[in-house]
Amino acid sequence: MYPIKFKKCFIDKVWGGRAFETVLGMTLPENRQIGESWEVSSHKNGMSVVENGIFKDITLENLVEKYGAELLGKDVSERFSGKFPLLIKYLDVNDRLSVQVHPSDDYALKVEGEFGKSECWYIIDASEDAKLILGLKGEMTRETFLEKSKNKDFKNMFNEVSVKKGDFINITPGVVHASLEGSVLLCETQQNSDTTYRIYDFDRTVNGVPRPLHLEKAADVINFGEIPVVTSEETRQNIKLRNCVKQELVRCKYFNVDKLKINGIFHDEISENFKVYSILEGEGNIIYNDEKYPARKGDTYFIPANLNVSVDGEVEILKSFL
Repeated sequence: MYPIKFKKCFIDKVWGGRAFETVLGMTLPENRQIGESWEVSSHKNGMSVVENGIFKDITLENLVEKYGAELLGKDVSERFSGKFPLLIKYLDVNDRLSVQVHPSDDYALKVEGEFGKSECWYIIDASEDAKLILGLKGEMTRETFLEKSKNKDFKNMFNEVSVKKGDFINITPGVVHASLEGSVLLCETQQNSDTTYRIYDFDRTVNGVPRPLHLEKAADVINFGEIPVVTSEETRQNIKLRNCVKQELVRCKYFNVDKLKINGIFHDEISENFKVYSILEGEGNIIYNDEKYPARKGDTYFIPANLNVSVDGEVEILKSFL
């Protein structure tokens, strides 16, 4: 085992742009609006393929099938029946992200045949006017929601929040969300699911055809009255480690996420389960068995279970783990 880097899987979106290229330094295909880069995924809609080392050109799904607990960790392998539980991606929301909601495990497994979608967003960059929709306003019922949505009467319906670089939001299943103004570049950690129920898409069309809406399913899964908390660099607690300042962004049953601000050589704790490093800023090296793996802004590394790794450099990392 060693730190594994996967080939990027670019996904076209009507709301996408070119920020992966201009901000994160990725090489993008020409003449396409790229909205998502799936970095670590075992989902059929964007399967990760190894880019480096002896596992080169092997899919994550095949790696998990062959190595199981050695790759994921005994606890994760048993808990998720040998399936990879997360999906790590970057999003370039250059235009408005559709108003949407995700189902819980219970609903999604029953209706869609896959897990639900709990997710969290770390804002890497944002325009000065960036504004998100996070939850519904007031005492709204299912019936009122359906009536207003079908009539496209969205006045005073959504909770609107301005966001900036460094903000973090945990978006649990049932929370209505979207981007409303400006642009945001973010790193997302989520469950291994691609189920989204669209409420409104700002009347956009793809090849002249409006994208489908899912109002009844959305009404089934919305947690009315739930509004997520937005944390910022200023409001989160700093935990000082040797050559690193750590912020614990979220702890939940689906995933844990920390932000690591490293300056020098940082010896990360050995994890019994896998972890994923998303490089948010700077550059350096991930070191394992005296070998250096170059890491720069926009990169992502999968660290298998029980690997003793260090990070050397001046970098900010989003660490996702179970």
